[in-house]
Amino acid sequence: MTKHARSASTRPAAGALVVVLAAWLGALPGRVAGGADSDVLRRAQRPEFAAWMAGVRRAIHERPELAFRERETSALVRRELDAMGVAYRHPVAGTGVVAAVGAGGPPFVALRADMDALPLQEEVEWKHKSREARKMHACGHDAHTAMLLGAARILHEHRHELQGTVILLFQPGEEVGTGAKKMVEAGAVDNVEAIFGFHVTVMLPTGVVGSRAGPLLAGCGFFEAVITGAGGHAAIPHSAVDPVVAASSVVLSLQSLVSREADPLDSQVVTVTRFQGGGAFNVIPDSVTIGGTFRCFSSEGFSRLKRRIEEVIVAQSAVHRCAAAVDFTAGGSSLLPPTVNTAALHEHFVAVAAETVGAGAVRGAMEPCMGSEDFSAFSEAVPSSHFYFVGTRNEALGAVHDAHSPHFFVDDGALPYGAAMHANLAMGYLRRRAASRGPMGSHDEL
Repeated sequence: MTKHARSASTRPAAGALVVVLAAWLGALPGRVAGGADSDVLRRAQRPEFAAWMAGVRRAIHERPELAFRERETSALVRRELDAMGVAYRHPVAGTGVVAAVGAGGPPFVALRADMDALPLQEEVEWKHKSREARKMHACGHDAHTAMLLGAARILHEHRHELQGTVILLFQPGEEVGTGAKKMVEAGAVDNVEAIFGFHVTVMLPTGVVGSRAGPLLAGCGFFEAVITGAGGHAAIPHSAVDPVVAASSVVLSLQSLVSREADPLDSQVVTVTRFQGGGAFNVIPDSVTIGGTFRCFSSEGFSRLKRRIEEVIVAQSAVHRCAAAVDFTAGGSSLLPPTVNTAALHEHFVAVAAETVGAGAVRGAMEPCMGSEDFSAFSEAVPSSHFYFVGTRNEALGAVHDAHSPHFFVDDGALPYGAAMHANLAMGYLRRRAASRGPMGSHDEL
């Protein structure tokens, strides 16, 4: 837990927070007349608005900050919210910010963006290249933050029309897989009944958005195992207990967990990415450390993989007279469940997207992706949830490289689409919620 998070006994409930925020909001002047979903996109695409978002994105990009160290980014978010007149709570989960726009009462719908960068050296040469050594926004979180600020501005302009309250979550620590969980523990979504999240992608061109109902992103876990034998001279291996041979056998045996034990129709991955042993050519080491990741789209399959990974590592090590200890929390990483979209919210997404960007620019049946997201922690805490992708591919600008690449680049032309989509999803949800007088479905169980 972050040291900055307040205990549950002293933390104000989200409902109490937004009532106070609503009182502040009610005293603020100004109102923009409502319009169709496409009007919101045109608003976000106006030169002044688009340039402001691009400026925010580039400022964040120049000063990337790693997980739970997003101090400057968080301060920038708060300055922009202050300039809009949007009230917020901070700190939440350390550097996180929770803002609220609307009536101050239920229903509550949330929009989320992550803020942290990656420990990566940027290799894109441009005016706003990262100024921090070995730190880069190579996953688009700078764009996510700018888009959510854009949505906040649109929502605040329409605040008197909102039939409920929109909670804005500026989340730290997504890249280490614990930021969303810490925000949940801090009470950020206590009274929220639906939540939307997004991610930029070069899988789709700028101006196109996409998602799917049901499982969208895989559950993800990491493992590290220390296999211990007895070291010795490489010339007399019979006097040692060789952990290198044991670890090699473990790596090969792990390959059968998917190829021979998993249903071919249930996509799963087990990949060993680390193998560290001795440091000399003529010495058998005392121990070998291996590590890797496993992914699956079902909670049942995820649990089975975790159990079988440990069984195989321990048993195969024992065959070679070695002991093994397996850790699924190495480096502070947590197990992330699959990200599963509520069917009713996906129908809402498709309808809103068609009105916002045009039906021809909506991909409503995307293939599931083996990537993972700690947004799934919100999905477990909130009755209904939906995650979608915002296209940013632009060959002319070089925005063609996948996330986590040192060449990753975002087309700023995508920012208005993300801002408009987030704003319209929230406003549309509240309108439909008021019309139906009931939540739009509950999130699917796996």
